[in-house]
Amino acid sequence: MNKLYLVSILLLGFITEGFSQQDPHYTQYMYNMSVMNPAYAGSKENLSMGLLYRKQWVEIEDAPTTATFFGHTRAGKNVGLGLSVISDKIGPVEENNIYGDFSYTLNLGEEHKLAFGLKAGVTLHKVGLYSDVYNTLPDANDPAFSENTSNAYLNIGSGLFYYTNKYYLGFSVPNILKSKHLDFNGREFGSEYSHYFFTGGYVFDVNETIKFKPFFMLKSAFSAPTSLDLSTNFLFNEKFEVGATYRLDDSFGAMVNYAITPDIKIGYAYDHIVSDLKVATPSSHEIILLFDLKFSKKVSSSPRYF
Repeated sequence: MNKLYLVSILLLGFITEGFSQQDPHYTQYMYNMSVMNPAYAGSKENLSMGLLYRKQWVEIEDAPTTATFFGHTRAGKNVGLGLSVISDKIGPVEENNIYGDFSYTLNLGEEHKLAFGLKAGVTLHKVGLYSDVYNTLPDANDPAFSENTSNAYLNIGSGLFYYTNKYYLGFSVPNILKSKHLDFNGREFGSEYSHYFFTGGYVFDVNETIKFKPFFMLKSAFSAPTSLDLSTNFLFNEKFEVGATYRLDDSFGAMVNYAITPDIKIGYAYDHIVSDLKVATPSSHEIILLFDLKFSKKVSSSPRYF
């Protein structure tokens, strides 16, 4: 069965036995770090914005799709502000997140900086138990699927971001508070637990026109599987970027990024599935559009490449 309706319900059942719902996957995570880590907000000298769309597990009907908007800017010498909007859908389950970010940066001397971040917002969660699932059930009288559910939850997050012009390390927990997505007869289904993200990257100057940029992202929770992404990019003439990525026990792939103008970039990532899902789906796709709007004519003497 390619439809993920029943798969989604099975996942909700598994969650009651100790599993939790995962946050959306991003292959091009190095370009939208403010979504995961509020301390990244304002780390650049300009207004940075982006749009991302991900289609996961093609050829599986009702597989996850994710649309994301993010933006952040400096709001003072040491203060950054940001906003992220994430819409995630899998089968009958739809989740929309709207979060604001605040960061404060300490200058540790020379080019070393440490930022502290806070994230706060609301999660809107909907499960189409009746409209999407009811007609597919063998037992049409099951009361658990007699109506749709819709809930809203407040949540907060926090993060740290240490960086120079050459490398960075980040740690964040974007959703600290536990929430439940469905409660039927006292049983909780779809409980979402806190995930933590550990990220890092370095920029090596190969020569005057080529830069080598390895990255990693570790995502885990006490009651969810650990996900590890390893990525490498080569940047040519500060205009064209090409790289490879590997997600542990899940997929490997490639990505490209092109600067249409100095302020506008477009990127694409392809994931080839190697997990057990490979019998049903060959790949996932992701596209991103980035804007870096500079309001000052001052040219940075030490430009950042992450």
